[in-house]
Amino acid sequence: MAPPRMEPDSVARRLERSWWQAQSGLWQWCLSPLSLLYGGLMSLRSLGYRCGLWRQVRLPIPVVVVGNYIVGGAGKTPTTIALVRALQALGWKPGVVSRGYGRDGDHVAQIDPSSSAEAVGDEPLLIFRQTRVPVAVGRRRAGAAAALKAKHPDINVIVADDGLQHLSLARDGQIVVFDQRGAGNGWTLPAGPLRERLPSRLAPHTWVVYNAQAPSTPLPGVLARRGLAGALGLEAWRAGHAFSLETLDTLKQHSLTSPALAAAGLAEPERFFSMLAEAGFQLERMPLPDHAPLRTRPWPADAAMVLVTEKDAVKLKPDPALDANIWVVGLDFALPPTLTQALNERLRTLYPDIAP
Repeated sequence: MAPPRMEPDSVARRLERSWWQAQSGLWQWCLSPLSLLYGGLMSLRSLGYRCGLWRQVRLPIPVVVVGNYIVGGAGKTPTTIALVRALQALGWKPGVVSRGYGRDGDHVAQIDPSSSAEAVGDEPLLIFRQTRVPVAVGRRRAGAAAALKAKHPDINVIVADDGLQHLSLARDGQIVVFDQRGAGNGWTLPAGPLRERLPSRLAPHTWVVYNAQAPSTPLPGVLARRGLAGALGLEAWRAGHAFSLETLDTLKQHSLTSPALAAAGLAEPERFFSMLAEAGFQLERMPLPDHAPLRTRPWPADAAMVLVTEKDAVKLKPDPALDANIWVVGLDFALPPTLTQALNERLRTLYPDIAP
């Protein structure tokens, strides 16, 4: 099998790597004026919403936002899925709104079983597949939420995926997600990874979830439960079958004699590779760009065993000649009951007439 093709190192990649280094370097000092300007503008924007200079849209049902302070992924999608499931278990009927990063167009679109990742975005499509709750995408979350509520009047709570900086939609609680990288070098864009300045203390009704083995910032928070849920053949995954730990173990045993090729189009693909390695897999790693479209399969056609994430699986078009060697590895991710119970109590207090 030919080795995976490596992409050339670019200026953007080198800059991005500098974001996660503990000490500031030349990039940070050169870009610090722009970062200070960006951080100041974001603070003024937030102040403008708090003072009523810009209007917030408030829905007649509760809104809970899931987001992060850094660019890229830190675990928002699995957190959103886990939150939706927790709310369902508590009797709520949630719907989800999202931007739908990377999709074609900014208009409001509601997801159905025939939707494609190109039309609605890979992460919203995965959320829909995993939860089967109503999901709408749109650049303006308030418009997407209104359209979703109009089509599904039984919804009694909205979860806004990746909406922390989308201040035009009023929220009743927010969950901020960090992974093991924390806030990186602490600079705002472009000298660092922060979309806004890291606060010294949390805003009211804000919960921090660490998608990591330990807290990675000074902010108080809880640890998510994270592990491998098992594996499935790609066709069985499309059919909605349950993940199997036995299948995962069988694949691991095969990898000891012929290493599996693990491919991941995530913001931090090494997280997926590390979990497989810790489970005992022998791997060839193929990191892909976050939200990689996968219109063509980037791995060698003769790869005997390819392991992919669900986020990548939703983008693979059916091809019977190639699907048999592709296995989807699922993530077992859950939020602590203390967080979901605290959120539930807040929503019940604010909306006693519609609370379950």
